[in-house]
Amino acid sequence: MISSFTPLVSEIAAFRPQHRCGWVEAVGPASLEIRGLGPAARIGDLVEVDLPSGSAAGEVVALSRDGARIMTYASCDGVGLGHLTRLRRLEGPRPSDAWVGRILDAFGAPLDGGPLARGPNEVDVKAAPPPAAGRAPLGPRLRTGLAALDTVLPLVTGQRIGIFAGSGVGKSSLLARLALGVEADIVVFALIGERGRELRHFTDRILGPKGMARSVVVTATSDQSPLLKRRAAWTAMSVAEYFRDQGMNVLFLADSITRFAEAHREVALTAGEAPSLRAFPPSTSNMIASFAERAGPGPAGSGAITGIFTVLVAGSDMEEPVADITRGLLDGHIILSRAIAERGRFPAIDVRRSVSRALPDAATEEENAVIEAVRRHVGTYEASAPMIQAGLYVAGSDPAIDAAIRVWPELDRFFGSANPGGPDRAFDALRGILGQTEGSKPRETRPARARKT
Repeated sequence: MISSFTPLVSEIAAFRPQHRCGWVEAVGPASLEIRGLGPAARIGDLVEVDLPSGSAAGEVVALSRDGARIMTYASCDGVGLGHLTRLRRLEGPRPSDAWVGRILDAFGAPLDGGPLARGPNEVDVKAAPPPAAGRAPLGPRLRTGLAALDTVLPLVTGQRIGIFAGSGVGKSSLLARLALGVEADIVVFALIGERGRELRHFTDRILGPKGMARSVVVTATSDQSPLLKRRAAWTAMSVAEYFRDQGMNVLFLADSITRFAEAHREVALTAGEAPSLRAFPPSTSNMIASFAERAGPGPAGSGAITGIFTVLVAGSDMEEPVADITRGLLDGHIILSRAIAERGRFPAIDVRRSVSRALPDAATEEENAVIEAVRRHVGTYEASAPMIQAGLYVAGSDPAIDAAIRVWPELDRFFGSANPGGPDRAFDALRGILGQTEGSKPRETRPARARKT
């Protein structure tokens, strides 16, 4: 008799509840302790809390034998002990070609008033980078529209560079110029922790219809939860990977990696991780590295993600943790100088302290000689500037300083200029500044070489 019910018992046991329920055990400023979720909860799961006025939501950030800790997307105001909670799986975004020209939140939902668009496939926002041994090499040199970056600081397809600067020195403006000027099939923005009023100004006034026509903007503003800021960066990268896997060359711009790291710090500390360097937990370095590594050349046969990451450097301290970590991970760094910005030259690139690791392979042998000469003059002039400006230098005392003084005004103007004509035209301008003529040295016409892996 009992054995006849065995199949039915097995079928009933196979059923799973639609939502695993629990209750609020403790309430903190930005986190809740939940009981009753049992072994069903996983890190990153979504938990909803029933409130008299609606519901609140958050993500599981830590687990223990006694329960789960969730960090909420908004304030915990109104949450009380014993409130019912429901556990749900947090779905990933579904990128679509229809996202081009749109402004989206951390979950891929529209912020621009347009219709919701979803592709057929869900993606993992924390996907692993492509296998290192299976990646294609860096590609050819890109036109950027800026004279300095078309010559002494070249950008190549699949390269990852950082723009390091303090506040108000022109990071976002430079990012916008690169978004409009760099060769790419599609541009993906991750705007992390920006002021809310700046979003529409950036998309409508700076990018404009022309820039937005090839762009996807994913954003989380400064007032939003650290969970949303961190997730917005991951979602933007997953969008870039979606277009890369279609064979496109993607320009990925993140503003800023510092706010991404700060958001991770808040989440990690709430989860119970111990602080270390300037309160950043040990996992910060790996978090930044795993994010940055997702950019770059894709597997053979796919496209590439050229990544440009801004780094907010407080007090121009290049040794602070996020700047130090990021500088070591990327394929070059562009440092913006407050002193250069204050005298009115934009972009305020400090050429002497900036580096593109695409060189020497991104330029021909003759172009590398021009770059070397430019750097020599810049270094000589800047080292001697206090003496020159104080009137202590006597002309003719040192031929190297004399040459640097002669070319410096034109070089300084060149570094701040636009360059719609591409690298060849920019190098011609540099040769003219250095006093070279087309007949003084044979010019190689072979194309720039791709950087080897």
